Amino acid sequence: MQFDLMKKTVIGSVVFAAAAMGMILYMSAGKVITISDVAQDEVRRDVQEEASSEQGLIFTSDEGGDGDYLCIPLPKECRAEDIIVENHYMDQELCILISEVESAFYEVNAIAGDCEMIKQGVCEEIEGGIQLRFMLTGIFEYRTILENNDLYVSFLSPRELYDKIVVIDPACGGVDSGYVKDGLFEKEINLKIAQKLKEKLDETDIKAYYTRMDDANPVQEERVKLANETRADMYICIQVDADGDSGVYGTTAVYNGDYFIPGFGNVELADLLEREVVTSIRGKALGLKEAGAWEYALKNITIPGVSIKTGYITNPQEAVLLGRDEYQEKIASGIFNAIMKAYEETD
Repeated sequence: MQFDLMKKTVIGSVVFAAAAMGMILYMSAGKVITISDVAQDEVRRDVQEEASSEQGLIFTSDEGGDGDYLCIPLPKECRAEDIIVENHYMDQELCILISEVESAFYEVNAIAGDCEMIKQGVCEEIEGGIQLRFMLTGIFEYRTILENNDLYVSFLSPRELYDKIVVIDPACGGVDSGYVKDGLFEKEINLKIAQKLKEKLDETDIKAYYTRMDDANPVQEERVKLANETRADMYICIQVDADGDSGVYGTTAVYNGDYFIPGFGNVELADLLEREVVTSIRGKALGLKEAGAWEYALKNITIPGVSIKTGYITNPQEAVLLGRDEYQEKIASGIFNAIMKAYEETD
């Protein structure tokens, strides 16, 4: 019995080793390397830092090739560590940064394969190399494989990759400071809460898209498009409130009462968000409110959507709390708990 067990163990080890060696040899022979996802979080391209020059890329059909991929030729000396891929999804752009390469390479080498999702492509000279910038027809995710001297890029819809998707929208940004009181800016409070929420969502299997992660100010149509095109499970806008009466304080959730979603919809999400945030900050609930005609995003998204108004910047005591890091952390925890419970209720 013991001899048979040892024999089976030895045979199993040999088979495993042979299979592993075969895979290593295959990978080495084909030089297939998967480029890891880099900079997938929203990065808005700074128009003040435009590349020094740009040229149009050459595209050609790839007859007989794999039509599911975009094939980008690379110089022989190019390695995986020389490539950075960024998904600028709010700009609907895919940017591929390649170091130690001159733009002249793409004056004679064409991009082949599936170009259906690409409206235009340009090559820009940047410090230390070049940037290939592809303007896309919509919001896409991607997968990349580096094989020999070709980079293959496949475009996929977010739903093809992720089972759980949320869109987080820190209101205001850029020239729109939102409500301002005694040195506090709503746009900064909203963003800080979103950044703390991101740290928590990054530890889960939920794919979160953000309308901004800096001081950008996407127009309302762009914010709506992100929610609708990704077919997210929920949209959450983070806002601060204000009132002419400085004595008013508390938390409320605003939802679209005109758009009914069976099961878990706008009202259910609004109720859950308000309860969890108020519980986390040990604050005061002001109840749910229906969105007005001026609240464009909530009126136009086609998924469960809520604006959580975390407090009144016009209330002296609440304004002090809203400006504190630990209070923002509690608000983020409340929103996070609401998201997790929403998925529990809909599983």
